[in-house]
Amino acid sequence: MPQVNLDCEGPLTLNDNAFELCEAFIPNGGKFFALVSKYDDYLADIEKRPGYKAGDTLKLVLPFLKAYGVTHEIMREFSRKTLKVLPKAVEFLRFAKDNWPTFIISTSYCPYLEALCEITSFPMENVFCTQVKIDQVRLSSKEEKLLQEIAQEIASLPMIELPKEAQKLSDLSRESQEVIAPLERIFWEILPETKAGRFLEEVNPIGGSEKARAVAQSLEMTGLSAEEVLYVGDSITDVEAFQLVKEAQGGTVSFNGNRYALRKAEFYALAPQAAALACLALTFAFDGREALLKEAQSPLFAGCERLPEGLKTYAQDFRFGLIDAEDFEKLVAESETFRKKVRGEAVGALG
Repeated sequence: MPQVNLDCEGPLTLNDNAFELCEAFIPNGGKFFALVSKYDDYLADIEKRPGYKAGDTLKLVLPFLKAYGVTHEIMREFSRKTLKVLPKAVEFLRFAKDNWPTFIISTSYCPYLEALCEITSFPMENVFCTQVKIDQVRLSSKEEKLLQEIAQEIASLPMIELPKEAQKLSDLSRESQEVIAPLERIFWEILPETKAGRFLEEVNPIGGSEKARAVAQSLEMTGLSAEEVLYVGDSITDVEAFQLVKEAQGGTVSFNGNRYALRKAEFYALAPQAAALACLALTFAFDGREALLKEAQSPLFAGCERLPEGLKTYAQDFRFGLIDAEDFEKLVAESETFRKKVRGEAVGALG
């Protein structure tokens, strides 16, 4: 009996909910979020700062969403109205939960996952997501003004550039180093002195090590082993979960993934629709990782033939293979280009 563990944004949905919240409610919010996300990538992947993990962007932006009047109810309604699912994602989720233990492990805020569960009838008890109690923090008008000013200061900064070979701060350009300096002061000196500093202390985004922990917790619920897990992700927040499952000889698939996901997964899939996920799950159910290895070496994905008609028609249009170190840079370019085509340029470029 296999277990299917899925990231949400990317494999199932087209949104980046936190990015879109910032874009909608913070002036210049798209640029603001993109810059904070790059800072997150730097802290998690290059500096590897103790106590910081990929995906903590979601707690870094909360003080500013709060300062611009975002409430829990606004987050929930915004998520319902803006939710965009990958074609056939609803059908796939219903198919998966009817056949195997299936879990969604997402860095996204829980109101967004609640919106997805509503339209798919997926059980919320099988979802791991970022809990946030935004209404419990009350800001003074002075703090609101300060945070609004800081948000605009951040949005005005040049974008951080992270060379693919960078391993420390000095490997970045002088301009990018000069952008990181004020962000250090803002997030670790100024914000902790405000009431919104509670978000930095209390919110624990489900990314990085927390996704690996969620995989372990899901296995406690099912009594299965990591070798029996098919884990599908697409970004830097999935790295530790990929490592956990890959070391156990389970199945790890970068689905329309970026460089971070491709570095850690064993297989890649490029697909414009979620019916491909059903092919992967059926194949993995047949003979685990070994079945995926066989499919990776075959010109046709035979697992698609076992799909129900409602998914079979859509499932043929995808590429699947083993991630090859020799052709890695070529694959990264193809996957990141495809990712942007499916999800849009702005969302697809996020780490």
